[in-house]
Parts: sequence; structure tokens; C-alpha cells
Amino acid sequence: MQSNDVRTFLNCAVPTAAAGVIAVVVSSAVAGGKGALGAAFGAFVVITFMSMGLLVLQRIAKSYPSLFQMMGLALYTTQILLLAVILAVFKNTELFNPRAFAFSLLGATLTWIAAQARAHMKAKILYVEPDSAGSAS
Repeated sequence: MQSNDVRTFLNCAVPTAAAGVIAVVVSSAVAGGKGALGAAFGAFVVITFMSMGLLVLQRIAKSYPSLFQMMGLALYTTQILLLAVILAVFKNTELFNPRAFAFSLLGATLTWIAAQARAHMKAKILYVEPDSAGSAS
């Protein structure tokens, strides 16, 4: 991973973890221990899925730069669909509060996406390789 990739990951993971902590506190107050457990699991799922997606996207960008935009869109669509499948699977669970899980999943996903958009806007990545000082035209 390049240094800007690590910076992007940290700029996304830290706010998402903070949103997860807030979700755990609110869910604990509203739905008790099962709510806190559901909110923590929801935040964990989002951080795991989105981190893996960012890692895959960075590898694709390094290996196949011409496919970067198409694969990014396909990856985000797949991630959202997988999160919807996870919501459907845990819809009627008794392990934790499914409503706290769903709201935590939604809040953490929106936080990750907003943080990632902000990180990419703030990143100073060269679009064109500058000529070296020793090359002649």
C-alpha cells in the first residue's frame, strides 16, 4: 500500500469507528445490551466490508489502471448489495437487536462513503507524471 492509500484508509476508518461508538452508546440507551451488541456488530461489518473493498480497489488501480473507474462502480454496487443481504439474513435474529443493527449499518455505511469522498477530494495525487529534470524535449 502506498502512503496515500493508508491515509485514505485512516480517514475513512476513524470516522466510521467513531460513528460506530456513537451508535453503540445510543443503542445501549434505547435497546439495552442487545442493542449495543447489534450496533457494534453493524459497525464491525461495515468497517470490514469497506476496508476489504478499498484494498481490492487499490490493487486493481495498481494492476489495471484502465479498469479503475468501472471496477470501482462495480465494487461499490456489490458492497451495497452484500450489506443488503446481511440485513436480510439477520432480519429476525435473537442474538441482538436487529433494528439497532440496521441503523448502525446504515449510519456507518454513510459515514464511510462520506469520509472516503472527502479523503479523495483532499488527496493531492498527481494525474500526470511530470517530466524528469534531465530529459530533453
